[in-house]
Amino acid sequence: MGVAEDKILIANCSGFYGDRLSAAKDMVEGGPIDVLTGDYLAELTMAILYNQRTQRGEDHGYVGTFLKQFKDVAVACQEKDIKIVTNAGGLNPISMAEKVEEIIEELGLKLKVAFIDGDDLIPRMDELNQEGELLKNIEKNISLAEYKKQPVTANAYFGAWGIKEALDQGADVVVCPRVTDAAVVIGPAAWKFNWSRDNFDALSGALAAGHIIECGAQATGGNYSFFQEVPTFSNIGYPIAEIFKDGSFTITKHPSTGGLVSVGTVTAQLLYEIGSPAYMNPDVVSHFDTLKITQETEDRVHVTGCRGSSAPKTHKVCINLAGGFRNGTEILLTGLDIEEKAKLVTDSIFENVGGKEQFDKVDVQLLRTDKENPESNEQAQASLRITVMSQNPDLVGRLFSAKIVELGLANLPGWTGRGGSIPSGHYIEYWPALIDSKYIAEKVHFEGKTTEVIPTSQMGFEETYYQKEPYENKLPEFKTTKKIHFGRLFGTRSGDKGGCANLGVWAKSEESYSFLFDFLTVDKVKELLPDLYQYQIERHELPNILALNFYIHDILQDGVSSSTRLDGQAKSLGEYIRSKEIHAPDYLVN
Repeated sequence: MGVAEDKILIANCSGFYGDRLSAAKDMVEGGPIDVLTGDYLAELTMAILYNQRTQRGEDHGYVGTFLKQFKDVAVACQEKDIKIVTNAGGLNPISMAEKVEEIIEELGLKLKVAFIDGDDLIPRMDELNQEGELLKNIEKNISLAEYKKQPVTANAYFGAWGIKEALDQGADVVVCPRVTDAAVVIGPAAWKFNWSRDNFDALSGALAAGHIIECGAQATGGNYSFFQEVPTFSNIGYPIAEIFKDGSFTITKHPSTGGLVSVGTVTAQLLYEIGSPAYMNPDVVSHFDTLKITQETEDRVHVTGCRGSSAPKTHKVCINLAGGFRNGTEILLTGLDIEEKAKLVTDSIFENVGGKEQFDKVDVQLLRTDKENPESNEQAQASLRITVMSQNPDLVGRLFSAKIVELGLANLPGWTGRGGSIPSGHYIEYWPALIDSKYIAEKVHFEGKTTEVIPTSQMGFEETYYQKEPYENKLPEFKTTKKIHFGRLFGTRSGDKGGCANLGVWAKSEESYSFLFDFLTVDKVKELLPDLYQYQIERHELPNILALNFYIHDILQDGVSSSTRLDGQAKSLGEYIRSKEIHAPDYLVN
């Protein structure tokens, strides 16, 4: 097929480790594409791959499911001249590349494989410490050395230029380590159009495209607030980005697939897991508050106008620490006197196990899911969740659980436990940090040759930074309001950012956005969601897409693996606020 002259079609077949296996084959066979990408990595995934490598040996630590997908599509990709770029290399890109080459040989193909490495900072920790790199936690503002917990993985987030270099040298398959999620899209676009390092506007557009398609079907109707608008979730299509030379792009999917590509689905995904609208990547800062989203035709959404600024002088580092050990219990409290029952159980448990003070961390949550005058046994129940953490596995092991079981016939009426609802055993803490880009040592390996890739910030380009124009809201006067659920007017998308979370909110019309802009302050968010009152929250404005984004610090504690929240990835936070009743101008309420 080859690459079209005026655009490049980049399709994503994976949004996480565990996504639909058949998606790779569906994307290759469902219609024309130039590049197949797969995004498998998250902070939690790096911890999973570490455990895999620890249990199976040093030649592991990569995403094995990609190999099955590759075997399914390799022949077709060679026939159609489709490039493959993936971060499935994880912690061990060289072993992944070797496995890919074995499949190529088995199938009698001529595909050429490159891999990228140098992201692993574990072997360089002493060196970096001597150089004065403190690897301070972005949220806690303390150095790694001060925290005194052992890092098990430490990987710098690479950008797109190693991928471009591999494609320039003739690679058909590029196996990446911990590159940024969008890099697998930016790299092929930069290769296609031979963008210069300082073409920041074009690069920022490709970054936005990469961010939109990185989570697979979330851009095509999956996890969408207004799910009733999606024609069908059967055989949902995965997203394709048609990227043009100026960095503008169209998001679409293959014909005859389920799902939906609309201004709403694209807006929602653009808001996913972001903080400031100035979205940072090692190659460029993309300003999401400058782009414009329009419906081109059915299932085709065009995005233009994204502005970019100079690459930052630091690279983000994903560090996973050996956090310790944890255990817990969930007790269902039924009927009357829920608060008193919760206190009785909590006090009794900690008296029986030897006190709270012996643990590094104790988390007690009473979830009032019970209803007045219940119509079922379940409606009469609240949930008491108790989690304990310690560096000493004996304190939170089998004895801890046994001491709780002992109370089963000697405590509150209706004692009912729910086993397996709280993870136990070893847990990992996430430690986000920054490192001066001068210490980055990215290398591309292809056909026996190794090429070093210099970070953009180290190449002496003139610094440019886009400054957005101030926005003045013009809210029409209104005298009367009507009660309505927040989610009947506004869509949301939420997710985890390490130990933090984001809550993106968007409106469908300028009229409703004018109300949203004035109404949904940080204080109002805390009023609507009182369990967020204790957290620092930042509000960011994106009037260009009729959206607001709220960044909630420390709500997920030390990351997904160690979070004690029922929803440790904050995926449901958006739907939570949509369930709240508000008073809105009557002209917005049908």
